[in-house]
Amino acid sequence: MNVFQITVGLFEMNCFIAADPGTSNCILFDPGDEPERIIQLIVSNKLHPLAIYTTHNHIDHARRAAEVQRHFNLPFFTGEGDLRLLETLKDQGLLFGMDVSAIPEVSGYVVDGQTVKFGQSEMTCLSTPGHSPGSFSYLCAGHVFVGDVLFQDSIGRTDLLGGNYEQLLESIRRKLLVLPDETIVHSGHGPDSTIGRERRHNPFLRNLQA
Repeated sequence: MNVFQITVGLFEMNCFIAADPGTSNCILFDPGDEPERIIQLIVSNKLHPLAIYTTHNHIDHARRAAEVQRHFNLPFFTGEGDLRLLETLKDQGLLFGMDVSAIPEVSGYVVDGQTVKFGQSEMTCLSTPGHSPGSFSYLCAGHVFVGDVLFQDSIGRTDLLGGNYEQLLESIRRKLLVLPDETIVHSGHGPDSTIGRERRHNPFLRNLQA
């Protein structure tokens, strides 16, 4: 699988595109800002986008996703537990002095364990609440796109609306630490890591057992 990354917006949020190497069919994760750059990346690499999935709906991950959705006429999927965050995007924007172009039109809600095929590739949806009530991670061919659940040497903050520290640690323990050590972790901010590296070095995970 081919993975494209573009860091966008004031919060330097990582938008990812997972592309099937055989067909160039792809899925977009968190196209939250600078839609023109994301669109250009897709066009210049001759990718064929099929859908948008958000890991969660904080403003930096969803603020301008509607523009990418409209440009390519894409379905938009998210965790139902994060619907309130999506519906209040404009209120979130007011807190940071940021405009929101529009609220994406939801095509459906992802379900824990659901599989999605794109070309010859397959994605599994993993419910990983804690950073937000409806956070999801997405596992594709040795790559896991985790949003703000897990970072290199850190974990997501839980002091925002709907956050829960114990729930976040349990999500990491049950859904992420069970993955092979070589699984590449693509986080919503900062550098990539691996499950094995975080298992060994992340100070928040030292007492967690998969």
